[in-house]
Amino acid sequence: MDFDMRAFAAELCRFASTAGEEAAAADFVEAELDALGFETHAWDADPALLAGHPSFPDDLDESDVAGRKSVAGVLALGGPDGDPGDDAPAVALNGHIDVVPAEPAEWSSDPFEPVWGEAGGERGDDTETPRDDAAETLTARGAADMKSGVAACVGAALDVREAVAAGAIDLPDAGLRVVVEAVAGEEDGGYGAATAALANPYPFERDAAIVAEPTELRPVVACEGSLMARLELTGRSAHAATRWRGEDVLPRFEAVREAFAELETERGEAVDHPLYGEFPVPWPVVCGTVEAGSWASTVPSTLTAEFRIGVAPGETVDEVEAAFRARLDDVVADDPWLREHPPTFERFSVQFEPAEVAVDEPIVAAARAGLVDAGLPDAEPTGATYGADSRHYVAAGIPTVLLGPGSITEAHYPDETIAWAEVERGREAIAAAVGRFAESYAPSVSAK
Repeated sequence: MDFDMRAFAAELCRFASTAGEEAAAADFVEAELDALGFETHAWDADPALLAGHPSFPDDLDESDVAGRKSVAGVLALGGPDGDPGDDAPAVALNGHIDVVPAEPAEWSSDPFEPVWGEAGGERGDDTETPRDDAAETLTARGAADMKSGVAACVGAALDVREAVAAGAIDLPDAGLRVVVEAVAGEEDGGYGAATAALANPYPFERDAAIVAEPTELRPVVACEGSLMARLELTGRSAHAATRWRGEDVLPRFEAVREAFAELETERGEAVDHPLYGEFPVPWPVVCGTVEAGSWASTVPSTLTAEFRIGVAPGETVDEVEAAFRARLDDVVADDPWLREHPPTFERFSVQFEPAEVAVDEPIVAAARAGLVDAGLPDAEPTGATYGADSRHYVAAGIPTVLLGPGSITEAHYPDETIAWAEVERGREAIAAAVGRFAESYAPSVSAK
């Protein structure tokens, strides 16, 4: 079976694989991998396993993970009698098949009906994301984040198989295993990747991984973590005509928000990391939701606000939570009402621990060399202010680098688009990186 990467990516984008709805997309990928000659594996998110993981709530049950199927395909290459030995290195090419919801009214076409076209100019909004006038593009929810990346991983694995057959890659004596993973639930914590990291679904170990997130084909070796925390304030209601009799929560919330913004600035200056100097706000704090009051003519006496707080590589979620709790305590200490009616500040949803891999890891060197082999510039490793499934593999002792086509500026955005030529270059670069990684184990290379 020939692999049509365009058709694969477009068909995968047709699945509205939002949280809990990944199974149909996983079935499609599994069938395609099987037809292409991969040995396939599948697993479901395990609530009992994840409940003990620090990133996930401890009250997960089967209903929380229903429909969250992940799949993988393995190519066994070379080795004695054509079958890799137990000590053959294995590299995983990982991508997630889940997507965030799309608001059709904000799109110029159906988000789950892929559109091929030619982009020209800029987005026409304040993001000013440039696009190559001559580039063919794919527009759909998940086109950049990251179903085209999954397609590039499949194509890269097949290219490695072809190169091995042609003798173009100097394999280790024991052979090589190339794994393509299509996992569920990355957007809300990494259900599929965390399960695969904690309970290996293969009869062999993974020695390294490339996660094909949209990095603009730059190797990302550090990912930021995040604390998700919910603030609840209590005041006292009163008629708007006698508002002085109430205790308004809104000024108190503003005091907390201002204190957190000041701490964000302080942390940006004090928490230094060599890979994050290019970001104007390296450890962002965002209050994403606020709900307050019950009636326009009543002093608001309740408020709930949800924060996403950045965690730097080298920090822990616990440490950052403690810093923001201490700053909240300072606000409370300055307000007599809050001292008598202290707010709550509790975690909710999924927490993201930061992750970092050393720049001298073989998989990082292979990624950089693969870019050059693909005719692209050598790119210095960098960091990202978002989290990714790489953290689960790094925590499991699997060195992992992010490298994939597309831009994070397109992720979660209306009319999400990727330049197809970049997907083709990503496929070539990832395949070359796998070849370089394999050769780092080969006797003829190691002896040099």
